[in-house]
Amino acid sequence: MSGSEVRKARRPLADATSRKMKSGFVRAAVYFCAGLTLTVLVFMIAYILVKGLPFLQRDLFSWQYTSENCSVMPALVNTLLMTVMALLLAVPLGIGSAIYLVEYARKGNHFVKVVRMTTETLTGIPSIIYGLFGMLLFVGFLHWGYSLLAGAATVAIMILPTIMRTTEEALLSIPDSFREGSFGLGAGKLRTVFRIILPNAVPGILSGIILATGRVVGETAALIYTAGTVAQIPQNVFGSGRTLAIHMYVLSSEGLHTGQAFATAVVLLIMVFGINALASLVAKKIKR
Repeated sequence: MSGSEVRKARRPLADATSRKMKSGFVRAAVYFCAGLTLTVLVFMIAYILVKGLPFLQRDLFSWQYTSENCSVMPALVNTLLMTVMALLLAVPLGIGSAIYLVEYARKGNHFVKVVRMTTETLTGIPSIIYGLFGMLLFVGFLHWGYSLLAGAATVAIMILPTIMRTTEEALLSIPDSFREGSFGLGAGKLRTVFRIILPNAVPGILSGIILATGRVVGETAALIYTAGTVAQIPQNVFGSGRTLAIHMYVLSSEGLHTGQAFATAVVLLIMVFGINALASLVAKKIKR
């Protein structure tokens, strides 16, 4: 064989070896990143549990907050109320907007492009900007004062882009054959959307709702300017109250109840895990 023929015969072997090396490097990088992420997560959870579990005492769950017991119960109730109110405001509007953008708006519509660009921009705005906006609009202009309603309306605007984008992506992932098959059987547009498209897009939609819930539960800056920091369960939606995240921030900033702040973090962590587990269970039930 001539030299050129030998080089041609060796080239596929060299290319295969290069591809294997690149594939091995990428696989190792992926495993390293996954292991590092898992290690950080486990360390964070373990650190919070070690610091907070010794302070999970009965007084911490009293209905009335005092400077001695630093009860988390008012903040826990306020967090649940804030989350439910914000989701009631944002979820229907976000899902409805996504359905319009995907199912009803014409392809190439400039209005759709503007809406998508706006939602992507709103997703990256810092939460303190939302807090200042909510304070000027809901607390000041509408005279709602520092209240649960003002806080819920503010965080609802904050999580609306997330719900819209995730719902839109979930709807776009449904094959067009589902729609064509439904239309072929004589179903209308509305029936196709609510009986065929939405049930199959539920896992993606719930993922967005879970992300939105996590942001509401862990929000501090926006709620300090709108919901206030009063450590009590308000009598109505126009009353002020602090959430778990604000409660933890206040305790840690004072420097006098650091242990109770870690205990609050444990309660917050358990709450987030519970919400995720409940959402997964609901998604499986609806999928069936």
